[in-house]
Order: sequence, then structure tokens, then C-alpha cells
Amino acid sequence: MVAKRGLGKGLDSMIPEKIGNISKEEKKTEPNNVSRETLININEIEPNKSQPRKNFNEDGILELADSIKQYGIIQPLILQKKDKYYEIVAGERRWRAARAAGLKKVPAIIKNYTTQEIMEIALIENIQREDLNPIEEAIAYQNLISEFNLKQDEVAERVSKSRTAITNSMRLLKLDRRVQQMLIDDMISSGHARTILPIEDGDVQYHIATKIFDEKLSVRETEKLIKNLNKNPISKKQEVDNSIYIYKDLEEKIKRIIGTKVTINKKSKNKGKIEIEYYSEEELERIIDLFENMEQ
Repeated sequence: MVAKRGLGKGLDSMIPEKIGNISKEEKKTEPNNVSRETLININEIEPNKSQPRKNFNEDGILELADSIKQYGIIQPLILQKKDKYYEIVAGERRWRAARAAGLKKVPAIIKNYTTQEIMEIALIENIQREDLNPIEEAIAYQNLISEFNLKQDEVAERVSKSRTAITNSMRLLKLDRRVQQMLIDDMISSGHARTILPIEDGDVQYHIATKIFDEKLSVRETEKLIKNLNKNPISKKQEVDNSIYIYKDLEEKIKRIIGTKVTINKKSKNKGKIEIEYYSEEELERIIDLFENMEQ
């Protein structure tokens, strides 16, 4: 028999199990404190700004929207009343799908939580559904620790993970930003990322991460690569530096043409993206006009 999966005390303890429209816990409270499932206008609902999940798969949202059109929302959203709107405590993915499905109202339970409880519930729900990428999860742990002065073992207890798992997750935030983005984009795995961590130089980290993606290296092959790098760090560093100089040179050339900051981010051997910054609507229009004139 497979054991039922759970995290810490789980959402069941923070969002009580319901009997009909009233929970077991709420039956013991005074009538005016009873939280009942109700229908809320979807336009009166806003997402939680502290939601740890920042990336939502649009295809998955549309698939859920199709399911909602057929069967409705099976599990109600958990909301908290603010001044002029309701804030989502749990269920942002369902809310997004409901909007895509064209629903005017959604079933919800209105509860009152502290800011810390809201963050914990959102984190637990996403971990249980495996919805967070490794960086989102690490940032969520870091926010709980920094904002509420929790220790790593206290966070571990709340989400039913080992203290080591929390530590290893948060170590990923020491990676170069470009490497973190590659992890978010699923270009490298968490195993690859942990192998790169002992390297302190961000440019070298990024160089190795790109090599992993380009050559489809396994974690074991990456470990061998790191060992060879440690034996001959100078030549590898020079190789990275040369690559950096080439891209910096190209960035300056484009900057002189466009007249604003340009960043080239290499993602793979022959692919990448160019970011062009603008600081006002007028400047954006100027850049667009510049490109249009180039076509003539």
C-alpha cells in the first residue's frame, strides 16, 4: 500500500478538512466565525505577491481551463479578504485557468491568516504539487528565513524536509545569475548545478553550464570536467575570458548603433538572446523607428 504523501503538518492542518460546506474544526467555533464555501466574483480576486511560484506553464493552464469548462473547479480557492479585494492564499493556478475558461465566479473559502502562514501555505501547496523550479523553491526558503527570522531547521519542519535538503536548495542561490536562469529554463539539472557550486568564479560557472547544455553532459561527466578544471584552472579561465571579451565587444558595437545599453546572453553554442534596455516610452519609440529605418 502506498503511503499518502504529505509535507510537515500539511495543508490539511492549516486549511481544515471540510464536512459539506463547514470544516470539522469550524463546527466547534461560534456561528459568525464559520468559514463556508462561497462563490466570489473572479474580478475581485488578486494573486498573492508573495507567491513563491513565478513561472506558470501556459499550456498547462489552458489544459486545466478545458477541464474546468467540463467539470468546473473541484477544489475551491483559499482566499483572504483585503480592503477592496480578495487575495489568493492557495489556488492561483486554478484562478488563472478559471479566467482562461471564462468563468465569472469561482468557489472559494475565505480564511484569515498571518503573512507568515500565507507564505508557508503557498510554499507547501507548490511543493506538494511539484510546481516550483529549484530556484523558486530556494528563494521561498530564503524569504521565510529572512522575513520571519526562522532557522533552517524550523523551515525544514514546516515543509517536512530535512535540514540538509533546505541547505542544499538554498546553496543554489550562490550560482551566477545566468546559471540560475539556465536551471529555471531546465537547460541544466539541479545535479549539474550542485556540481558547479564549488567554483566561485561566476563566468567560469556559466562557461561550464553552457558546455553541459551544448554537449549534453551527464552529472558524472560534469564532475570529471570539474576535476580537470581544478588541475588546470588558468587555461580554462583564459578560455572563458576570451569569450567574454568577444561578447562585450559586440555589445559595445550594438550600443553605439542603437544608443542604449545592450546585453548579449549566450544560451547555447549557436543560440542566445539580445536584450535592449529603454527607459521611457519615447525612447522605445525611437528604437522602433531606428529599426524601421534600417529596413528601408
